[in-house]
Amino acid sequence: MAVPVAFFAVFFAYPVVAIVGRGLKDGGVWQFGRIGEVLSRSDIQDVLWFTLWQALASTALTLLIALPGAYVFARFDFPGKQLLRAAVTVPFVLPTVVVGTAFLALLGRGGFLDDLWGVRLDTTVWAILLAHVFFNYAVVVRTVGGLWSQLDPRQEEAARVLGAGRFAAWRRVTLPALAPAVAAAALMVFLFTFTSFGVVQILGGPGFSTLEVEIYRQTAQLLALPTAAVLTLVQFAAVGAILALHAWTVRRRETALKLVDPAQTARRPRGAGQWTLLGGVLLTVLVLILLPLAILVERSLDLPGGHGLGYYRALASADANSGTFLVAPLEAIGNSLRYALVATAIALVVGGLAAAALTRRAGRLVRGFDALLMLPLGVSAVTVGFGFLITLDKPPLDLRTSWILVPLAQALVGVPFVVRTMLPVLRAVDGRLREAAAVLGASPLRAWREVDLPLVRRALLVAAGFAFAVSLGEFGATVFIARPDNPTLPVAVARLLGRSGDLNYGQAMALSTILMLVCAVSLLLLERIRTDRSGEF
Repeated sequence: MAVPVAFFAVFFAYPVVAIVGRGLKDGGVWQFGRIGEVLSRSDIQDVLWFTLWQALASTALTLLIALPGAYVFARFDFPGKQLLRAAVTVPFVLPTVVVGTAFLALLGRGGFLDDLWGVRLDTTVWAILLAHVFFNYAVVVRTVGGLWSQLDPRQEEAARVLGAGRFAAWRRVTLPALAPAVAAAALMVFLFTFTSFGVVQILGGPGFSTLEVEIYRQTAQLLALPTAAVLTLVQFAAVGAILALHAWTVRRRETALKLVDPAQTARRPRGAGQWTLLGGVLLTVLVLILLPLAILVERSLDLPGGHGLGYYRALASADANSGTFLVAPLEAIGNSLRYALVATAIALVVGGLAAAALTRRAGRLVRGFDALLMLPLGVSAVTVGFGFLITLDKPPLDLRTSWILVPLAQALVGVPFVVRTMLPVLRAVDGRLREAAAVLGASPLRAWREVDLPLVRRALLVAAGFAFAVSLGEFGATVFIARPDNPTLPVAVARLLGRSGDLNYGQAMALSTILMLVCAVSLLLLERIRTDRSGEF
């Protein structure tokens, strides 16, 4: 546990505590009265209320739309199922900047709906809610559908034989078994929407601001560190409560009904009702998931005189972007790939060691450490990024001008995915195999190489894929620390969208398309590698 603890202490806890301390200290004395002052302001109360109700609304809407999809993917067998399952997961690994850009192309000024019917939904809450459903649809399908596909249908059939109706049997047998998975999915959706940044910033306009957006505004634009520090504490407390509830639901899910092979439960749809349900889910996926991605690609090719690759060619020109970048935007692709590869290596080392430690120890301290590993998913990335700038600027950690700063920030987001993917697989390794290897004279390192590694190699590749995808799209912290001469893809997209003109808008669509394709290819490779249901993502 030494390496993961040191990594999180130096690159997560230290920057966050430092930025909060700078905002709440005056002359070396803590000024806790500022908390009440900030929270009593009407504008801050409006931000807190909007953050809460939009997260609740996004979660409810996501469950309403995605639960039928979870059932279809769990219980039905139809042509193209695996490919479609991979397609609905693409939005989850997309950077939020790309999600916002895709919906801007669909719902914004000059977008698909604007051209077709003169309807604009950008700068409205509906655009934010729909984008959140798009982003989190796969969370429900994978979390709930993964368990649903392994529930023995004979349990429900037995209840019907004993006289229960179809709905009563489902309510008394299947629903209680699914409830922990539904709760876990709902909490994860709520967490991602509660801390939403890129989607709200791009689609919400000046009229809507979540906690994360307000922290960014108070830090980067107003330099109001006391307000940002208070909001960070509020978000930290809320995320801690959400993660505690999520851990409880995961423990309950582990004690669900006896599970079976998913291949035994899936079958072809029967009857008009089931075919209608399948058609409705496919239509939902087409309109909600595939259409925004297709529109994004189309807008990247939509030149003033017709369709072509002009915006893609402009990405290679530094002269065409002299007012936005010091280098050609196309260089952001190479930067992002290099940063993401380094971040993936760091996340695999730190996350792999943490997962191994968690499988070999028990007790409240270790369970608490397990929960702490998830905090970077919910704590303000803006705070972490700004904290890097004010803490890692003195020897022996004078990294503010170093390229490694970006991969370190990205690795913080990748580590939780590595841990959650590898932990269930490592726990399934029979400890007696290691003991037998030790009895035969193997050292601990050789025992790990000969016993554990062959069993977890596939999970390790899946963890690397997820870490690479999320590192590639990290935006909240990177926007602070990426240098102007070395921008990452999400930062380049945000900068292009922040400037007026058809050329900037078209290049933003082109870069977003490239980023989407890289993430999609990564995910499709993961689906080919992953033949089981191990892990939680």
